[in-house]
Amino acid sequence: MTAAPADLLAGHPATAYFWGRVAGDGTVHRDRLAVRTTDEAAAETIRRIAGGEIAHETTSRAYAHDTDLSRTDDEYTVTVTGEDLFGTSGSLGLPVDGRGTYRFGAFATHRRELLRGLLEGCGTICFKSASGTVGISFVHDDAALLDVVQDLIDDGPVDAPYGDRSATSSGGSWFGIDDDAAADFGRWLYAGADEGDLFAPSRRRKLLRSLDQAPDVAFDRSEGEL
Repeated sequence: MTAAPADLLAGHPATAYFWGRVAGDGTVHRDRLAVRTTDEAAAETIRRIAGGEIAHETTSRAYAHDTDLSRTDDEYTVTVTGEDLFGTSGSLGLPVDGRGTYRFGAFATHRRELLRGLLEGCGTICFKSASGTVGISFVHDDAALLDVVQDLIDDGPVDAPYGDRSATSSGGSWFGIDDDAAADFGRWLYAGADEGDLFAPSRRRKLLRSLDQAPDVAFDRSEGEL
């Protein structure tokens, strides 16, 4: 189990993963932070890092790419509250600039965990049956955050070209990793994850299933890459 850091703004694998989750699917106010996840284990990890309480409910939501389709999920919300929680003297602080843009420079040496948190917060992993490939994409209402995600991918050690951003039917934006690069990117993103608990087990299983289904990217689990 990864030790929870005392300072959530300091560079640390847990802080990188945490703020990726917050940016990907969280809401922040001066006295309240809430992070959503469909994975109970990930909710426990987020709570251990930042404190707070977990609420569980079953929700139905439209797919970001097509609002005519919906899915039902278990949703876990980790909520942290406190007076002036995110002020300069608050217990969490907030890695944003004056325009509300996330500043992730402190987590640059933990890019893998940061991107993993972002993917689990606002991304998708799937098997594309039409092309027989793994699909990885990022979806968010804030196009500026997707710019940050693309910069992180560009600066990473894995060559992962991606397509142009497109609009979703819900008014947000999305982009996908190129099909011929998605499998390697996914493997890198979850490599070594078992050494800690900074990942959603359900999302990792989804990646493994997708890798198994893709004939051109099959990999040997005994190699321990994930």
